[in-house]
Amino acid sequence: MRLVFVHRRGIGQFEHLARSLVAEGADVTLVTETVDRRIEGVRILRHRAEAARSEAEAPLVASSHHARIGMRVAETLDALRRAEGAPDLVLGHIGWGSMTFVKDVLPRTPALGYCEFFYSAEGADIGFDPAVPVDLALRQRLRLRNSAQLVTLAAIEAGVSPTAWQKSLYPAALQPRIAVCHDGIDLARFRPDPRATLTLPDGRVLRPGAPVVTFTARDLEPYRGFPQALRAAEIVTRRHPTALVVFVGGDGVSYGTPRADGRSWKEAALAAADLDPARVLFPGRVSHAALIRLFQISAAHLYLTYPFVLSWSMLEAMACGALVIGSATPPVEEVIADGRNGRLVPFFDAEALAETVLDVLARPDAALPLRRAGRATIAARYRLDAALARQRRLIAHLTARRGTAAA
Repeated sequence: MRLVFVHRRGIGQFEHLARSLVAEGADVTLVTETVDRRIEGVRILRHRAEAARSEAEAPLVASSHHARIGMRVAETLDALRRAEGAPDLVLGHIGWGSMTFVKDVLPRTPALGYCEFFYSAEGADIGFDPAVPVDLALRQRLRLRNSAQLVTLAAIEAGVSPTAWQKSLYPAALQPRIAVCHDGIDLARFRPDPRATLTLPDGRVLRPGAPVVTFTARDLEPYRGFPQALRAAEIVTRRHPTALVVFVGGDGVSYGTPRADGRSWKEAALAAADLDPARVLFPGRVSHAALIRLFQISAAHLYLTYPFVLSWSMLEAMACGALVIGSATPPVEEVIADGRNGRLVPFFDAEALAETVLDVLARPDAALPLRRAGRATIAARYRLDAALARQRRLIAHLTARRGTAAA
């Protein structure tokens, strides 16, 4: 079987599936603009890059940017088709326009689109913070930002979304054509380890049972609740004599917008905080291996998010046996029920977050059933082998219908 993955930023969400297919002898190609990591057995074809565009640009400019990305992918797929014939399936992320013209190049090849997030001026991330106004220009940008996804979904056979809530953001008429299947969490890799240790740069050794609170995000910014988490850390370390809080993440902006004053969100939040640098640590971005050890050691893991894409890190932390204290926002509420497999607090309430952390640190035995239930949730709903089996069934269904009407 010959399969082509399409993703602007590398293998992305398709890593586990690509590895599985290669192991079974499939011919796997990745069409991408940039390479995040290489996987043995996956051929990489890079298409011409498009310059980055600012969110503040005119809506039509941003929309045409997505169309050009789709054209670059189409050029690459057309060259591949002429050289080797059509593949058996194309599976790609639809958010940047990469999949827009796939069916024009390969009309009889089934295509499966990864439906990660459909933007809206209401009901999700935009408008969630009442301090950030939603004006006409923003509404126009959002509508045109979705145009590539709508054009793609009208043409391809089916879509797949990692969570039910993310699927629910898409237009109701399209939802029956979108399956729900998470990318999967490897329970053999992400697991509790009572012997885990992590040595800090100053020589301190962290172990399970210590009052260690963790927070991780790609970048420390408002979309992932960093300001509230930092305020909670200030309260916790003031009231608990030995608590240590570790913030893992970069100093940029992955989502949302930069500050108008040019400072990073981390810099601005630290300037307003009163923290003990020996007890509130910022190691930056760390290796996945170090992150796993932090999850295994963590007495409480903080995961806050706008109504936006659910992070792998929250599920990985639960799989490692960490007690997740999450925000009561839809992506988190799909996974965590307060008091059953984790704890939930209002997103903007830093004081409630701090009180919950202090309660967990004061009663570690009471957290044990929640920790076990958290890992059980991942095993029941997100484990990697089940996710791969479901993805393979989707692929088999689509390839069996090759050349027929949309599945």
